Amino acid sequence: MTASVHGPVDVVCLGESMVTFLPTRAGRLADVPSYLRGIGGAETNVACALAAAGHRTRWVGRVGADGFGEYLVEAIGAYGVDTSAVARDPSRPTGVYFRTATDRATDAHEVVYYRAGSAASAMSPAIVPYDALWSGRVLHVSGITAALSPDCLALMRDLTARREDRPLVSFDVNHRPGLWRDPAAARVLLDLARGADVVFVGEDEAEEAWGLRGPDAVREALPEPAVLVVKRGAAGAVSFTTTTTTTSTSTTGTGDAVARAPAPRVTVTAPVGAGDAFAAGFLAATLRGLGGRERLRHGHLWAAAALTVPGDLAPPPAAAHADRLVALDDDAWGRLHLGPGWTGNGDDQEVRTP
Repeated sequence: MTASVHGPVDVVCLGESMVTFLPTRAGRLADVPSYLRGIGGAETNVACALAAAGHRTRWVGRVGADGFGEYLVEAIGAYGVDTSAVARDPSRPTGVYFRTATDRATDAHEVVYYRAGSAASAMSPAIVPYDALWSGRVLHVSGITAALSPDCLALMRDLTARREDRPLVSFDVNHRPGLWRDPAAARVLLDLARGADVVFVGEDEAEEAWGLRGPDAVREALPEPAVLVVKRGAAGAVSFTTTTTTTSTSTTGTGDAVARAPAPRVTVTAPVGAGDAFAAGFLAATLRGLGGRERLRHGHLWAAAALTVPGDLAPPPAAAHADRLVALDDDAWGRLHLGPGWTGNGDDQEVRTP
């Protein structure tokens, strides 16, 4: 079943979603006897999280004309995401992947992708519906799509080309070296980021891909985006927002407003999904017109929601609950410790300020 959203759309997300097979117990893939089915995909994670928070979102993508594709469309639509612009490809399959239950940061973690030649890899400027892409206030994309095929890269280049009629373009670098066959991948990602309006990049991936150390160096290499967010893991995040001066004849950039927000301490249940959740929280705060520090703090809280549940997707905190935490002074924010159940509004929530 295809889900439709009536009325204006807040955020459109373009990208590949795959069926994820999650192990029923820890161990090597060779030893795991059974798996649970779920949905996976950076861009659809953002769409689902925003929809769960009440924002109108649309997913634009392609799936195979198969059972896995139907499952993805139904499961993502169940979050409230508009899936009416998702195409079915009768000649290409839906991508799937399997992973172990262990921490992704350990050598024991295994991920096996079956996505080569997938329906999503056929996306191109010629077949993707631009009326759907331009239908929201924000278009969110990531560097993963650019790595899927030459056609997908051509699409990403076109979407990040600056033009007057486009919405705000949000780009999560999401550097995945294992996906790229092009040795110039790092340069490609840098060029795509330069064409976006809002860019998310991890401090670690900026160093790995571009040899840039520290947020200031990243901003120096990426002066074009109106907003640049450098995520620093447990150290927090930094945002650079271009300030402008408007006269009767022109609008010019005059510098950056820099915001910083440390990450709250989190009792981690599973270290997955935090990056996508952070982007969703930041965009949600952006749609509300909040300031730089508030956007970063909302990003941290949505990431904490993902870190304190077993899977990639978690219900975001209620806006009023998150707003109360975001409004804490620096000292109280620094004492926050979030654990499983903290997003609830009841007395049993695990929010500690020792």
